Amino acid sequence: MPIGSIIAIFFVVWWIVLFAVLPWGVRTQEEEGEVLLGTERSAPANPRLVKKAIATTIVAAVVTFLIWMLFGHYGIGVKEIADWLEGRGG
Repeated sequence: MPIGSIIAIFFVVWWIVLFAVLPWGVRTQEEEGEVLLGTERSAPANPRLVKKAIATTIVAAVVTFLIWMLFGHYGIGVKEIADWLEGRGG
């Protein structure tokens, strides 16, 4: 599998995982009892974006590695996956 494909897959997976990770542990300013002037009460009090970016990178790397193993190393393609799904659904 070409390195450009792996990078593209990682990029797409990273963004998908980021949107799944963003809500983890978020508490609003209202829940914390410290609403800053000029902000919404529902704004995150401490979003911890660096920790979430690190977690996203680790999870995306693992998922990308698994995708590479399936498609690049074992030679499983979209046709095999479709055949497998068709056999289970039919």
